[in-house]
Amino acid sequence: MAAQPRESESGLPVEPVYGPGALTGWDPAEKLGEPGTYPFTRGVYPTMYTGRPWTMRQYAGFGTAAESNARYRRLIAEGTTGLSVAFDLPTQMGHDSDAPLAHGEVGRVGVAIDSLDDMRELFAGIGLDQVSTSMTINAPAAPLLLLYQLAAEEQGAPADRLNGTIQNDVLKEYIARGTYIFPPGPSLRLVADTFRYCRAELPRWNPISVSGYHMAEAGASPAQEVAFTLANAVAYVRTALAAGLTADELGPRLSFFFVARTTLLEEIAKFRAARRIWARVMRDEFGARDPKAQTLRFHTQTAGVQLTAQQPEVNLVRVVVQALGAVFGGTQSLHTNAFDEAIALPTERSARLALRTQQVLAYETDVTATVDPFAGSYAIESLTDAVETEVVRLMDRIEEMGGAVEAVERGFQKGEIERNAYRVARETEDGERVVVGVNRFRLREGEEERAYEPLRVDPGIETRQKDRLTALRAARDGAAVTSALAELRTAAAGLPVTAPEPGPEPGSPGTNTLYPMREALRAGATVGEVCGVLREVWGTYQPPAAF
Repeated sequence: MAAQPRESESGLPVEPVYGPGALTGWDPAEKLGEPGTYPFTRGVYPTMYTGRPWTMRQYAGFGTAAESNARYRRLIAEGTTGLSVAFDLPTQMGHDSDAPLAHGEVGRVGVAIDSLDDMRELFAGIGLDQVSTSMTINAPAAPLLLLYQLAAEEQGAPADRLNGTIQNDVLKEYIARGTYIFPPGPSLRLVADTFRYCRAELPRWNPISVSGYHMAEAGASPAQEVAFTLANAVAYVRTALAAGLTADELGPRLSFFFVARTTLLEEIAKFRAARRIWARVMRDEFGARDPKAQTLRFHTQTAGVQLTAQQPEVNLVRVVVQALGAVFGGTQSLHTNAFDEAIALPTERSARLALRTQQVLAYETDVTATVDPFAGSYAIESLTDAVETEVVRLMDRIEEMGGAVEAVERGFQKGEIERNAYRVARETEDGERVVVGVNRFRLREGEEERAYEPLRVDPGIETRQKDRLTALRAARDGAAVTSALAELRTAAAGLPVTAPEPGPEPGSPGTNTLYPMREALRAGATVGEVCGVLREVWGTYQPPAAF
């Protein structure tokens, strides 16, 4: 009896055997091209990892700026080639550490950054023109980027040498993550202001990382992850074009962020399909002619949602498989999760082991010896085509609704993700989906988990952050801060401001919020105060009562 097809994570059939018949009529020139050329299926660079490996960017941040700085410096000493900043929840929501809503959350899931003083301390002793820094921050991405620029300015680092990425992807916050502040309209205006500011002031900075990772962690299938991410990216490009940028200007500065699961074959196909679809969208819909503007460059993080608290050492194996999927899929940078992240923030030992995982793959295996080794594989090319077809189908549905923002307001993406998450949870509970150590291959009766001492965040951090804010407010020029925040309020309302802007800006000259925002932060305004002004002008987003 012939084996029956299995179903992929996206609900697509996976045949037991693939042969030449699977690719009947398949044209490699059309579907693949050469590495580094349209449609970029085989990778965005001609040589990919044969010249140098991907950027090893380990995500870190906890407690105070000083504690996170010490972790960053150790990671750099261990060989990490890019920094990735995790912010605490109050910072992500635009609240200072002394705000009532911040109580109990300061420094817990990331580093607390309230002001320029904190950003200065976060990167003390680290040349900001010598590292690439990614910051996972969305609704308040603009003030955090400006604090980074101001800290670099104090170091003497030229703005045109700063290299990195802010996430700045607020649409996925409405879909899956929840750290939104403002309604979609003002949020997209702030994104457009950031695009224009970076073009003028920070030419090597990526002003957005359109993120599927968090949607995947919330339960999206691989096809949903790519479709909803690319649909959001389409909305951002349209916003940028309306603000006066061109596709060829914006395209090379766009970046993306995806997950890597343990389902190796579908993940490889997913990344390849995403590149092909995005190249077509940028060329055919937006008229991008520069090949760099057609490329989908992305960061990958291994799937935190697949890590287990039971038998946590098994996560080491999961992370290796996930990392291989990202590498074979052609990622530009990679974060490998620590094995203990299902329990607590990673310890120094587990974070080092996560980095060593990447280093072994890069330097002790032959995965970097040739570009896109799965090209032409009957199975991988068939899966790539199948994922592409499903992604395009979902993107078309969103377009029929009027685009990503309208679909968000209808709750379409959120509903689709929740249904898929429920399916996965049910399959796991019923035992149809095997999770090693959880529903199969558990410890025998009488066996105990090995004792584990998690990283613990000092509860006194909140008091110390409050004391720092009190000292800052006492020492700064209060009148200068008040005046600068008034200029920001004017710009947010869409009126011309007196804060300097270089030359004529497209769109609405003199109303780019980032210039008065920068001067307010330079004068000593806090992230919470800046976001408070924008809340006054723009309001806060209230999600529908039910989807």
